[in-house]
Amino acid sequence: MKIKIRNLFISILVLMAAYVIILMVAEMPPYGMPDNPVHNEVSERYVNEALEDTGVLNMVTSIVLDYRAYDTMFETIVLFTAALAVVITIRTSKGKENGK
Repeated sequence: MKIKIRNLFISILVLMAAYVIILMVAEMPPYGMPDNPVHNEVSERYVNEALEDTGVLNMVTSIVLDYRAYDTMFETIVLFTAALAVVITIRTSKGKENGK
């Protein structure tokens, strides 16, 4: 009896989540339309005022290092942590194989 109630609860939860996802997708703007939120003033500002704001000639460098510096820093921290976890896992598994 508990399993049936649990399965029913899970089924209702999955159906509700699917319904919410379908509603969200239905509200998205059409792809490729010029009035989409993607085509807002942020990209124009990056292109037109990057040199004045940052003083860097390369636009990509100015965006990555000045406008998106915190995001880039945290991405680097996540990448370093993942690499460190892989190295620790490999060293631990090698130690167990050698009988340490």
